[in-house]
Amino acid sequence: MQTALSMPVIALPPLRLPEATSADQIADYFMAFANATGSLITNMKLQKLVFYTQAWHIAVFNQEIFEEDFQAWIHGPVVPSLYERYKSFQWRPIIRDDLNEGSLRTLENAFSTSMQEILADIIIEYFYKDAFALEQSTHSEAPWRIARGGVAADEPSTNVIDKKTIHDYYSQFVKSDGQEFQSSQGL
Repeated sequence: MQTALSMPVIALPPLRLPEATSADQIADYFMAFANATGSLITNMKLQKLVFYTQAWHIAVFNQEIFEEDFQAWIHGPVVPSLYERYKSFQWRPIIRDDLNEGSLRTLENAFSTSMQEILADIIIEYFYKDAFALEQSTHSEAPWRIARGGVAADEPSTNVIDKKTIHDYYSQFVKSDGQEFQSSQGL
């Protein structure tokens, strides 16, 4: 009688597909970084950091990080749901005691290597600027201005900042190796 050969059973971890990243996760990263470095961050500054993260990721990798759209508000690009999350802080720094150096590492490890590189570049280029300087930067750049169209500077707007416009504008500042960006402000 012939016995069947049995194959060894190898226990493999379940397949884990990468989850989509949200604007909230990017915001949490910057909040954790702010807390870990003893920096202050307002809703306005947070919006600009999240915007530049999305913009440069689109420019460098030709791919959005998250689906949420930015709107061309008076003080610059805003993800409305993210604004709502922190609007109670108004102009004051956002306090999130749950986001610290430990959570910073956890959040960082959840991101891809390319995402970590973009975040590191955003920190170097934009994090230490104040909210007003970041507002002025976004106001001087084409994506916000185009989305505003003929809307007066002090008039509310919910016009969406088109991701193709974001790509077209910021990709002109991507270095030829495609892996790093140079500030649009340096030109």
